[in-house]
Amino acid sequence: MRTKDILTATAVAMAAIVMPACDDDNDGWREITNGNTYTSQDGKSDGFAKGADVSWLTEMEDNGIKFYAADGTETECMTLLKSLGIGAIRLRVWVNPEGAYCGKDDLIKKAARAKQLGMDLMVDFHYSDTWADPANQGKPASWTDLTFEELKKAVADHTTDVIATLQNVGATPKWVQIGNEVGDGMLWPDGKASLSSANFAELVNAGVEAAKAVSPDIKTIVHVQNGWDFKTSEWIMGILKNGDVDYDIFGVSLYPGTAIEELGSTVSATDIVEITLNNLETLAKMYNKEMMICEFGYSVSDPDKGYECLKRITDAGKKSNSISGVFYWEPECYDWNGYDKGAFGEDYKPLHTLDAFAE
Repeated sequence: MRTKDILTATAVAMAAIVMPACDDDNDGWREITNGNTYTSQDGKSDGFAKGADVSWLTEMEDNGIKFYAADGTETECMTLLKSLGIGAIRLRVWVNPEGAYCGKDDLIKKAARAKQLGMDLMVDFHYSDTWADPANQGKPASWTDLTFEELKKAVADHTTDVIATLQNVGATPKWVQIGNEVGDGMLWPDGKASLSSANFAELVNAGVEAAKAVSPDIKTIVHVQNGWDFKTSEWIMGILKNGDVDYDIFGVSLYPGTAIEELGSTVSATDIVEITLNNLETLAKMYNKEMMICEFGYSVSDPDKGYECLKRITDAGKKSNSISGVFYWEPECYDWNGYDKGAFGEDYKPLHTLDAFAE
């Protein structure tokens, strides 16, 4: 998205913080009166998911990394995360990755571990052989020459195969993401939303229908980047509505530090969190969808601010009928592969950031 569009979208979201975001029927949505309040509904009955994406875990373990509780006791990573109040695990899956990690077999190993601990599971389908994100939505190499109809079938077949395999080992996911950070679609160029919104909607629908065919109870998610960017989220949700895509949850990523880097220091980390919470409540009202923060991360160098931001989200989620969960993206990291937004220290003990999950 162009800088001009980002700033416009942010202005809209900031305005929403000081303007009413509710209908006159007063059905539980509270008017926003200041920057510290956002619209919400009380009495959420299905709980609030507190999760972590640990897709790097097996690779880290194979490289000799071990994890420790605050008292120095060596502890298996998922077990440690569960003890900190995290009840769900998110794992990405690539189609035919180079190397041993994040393919179907690696996914199954990690998913089985999570299920053995009684944790819920989210599977994040990238529909690529490598990272799928706002700048990269390349097709798997084996799908490159497929027609569009064949591409839809490939999406459906891959989705079916992965979920059915997980089901067979007793690790059926609770949630399935159909694509990762699809702010301009997926499987480019065929499914690039700015080129063909209809194609994008059809590809998402192929994944949604495949997931539901294996297990009707699975909740399907469409996930975009930059939860503070109202314009992109609204655009994608509009495309999905126009395409009659029957997904369950709309998810966003929230990296306050990244937002500040893009928008400048006129906004703070807490501003970005408030904007995002407000956006999610407003979009839920507009489109009648459950909302989720599928990725959150904050600089490992400032665990106090990371805690403050994450605590605001978890406190908000407990009150909201619309926002159903937050997943920390790779908290087990400390500068792993250059990622600086983990929530473990250099000694691989959890930082204060993660206390927000336990409270």
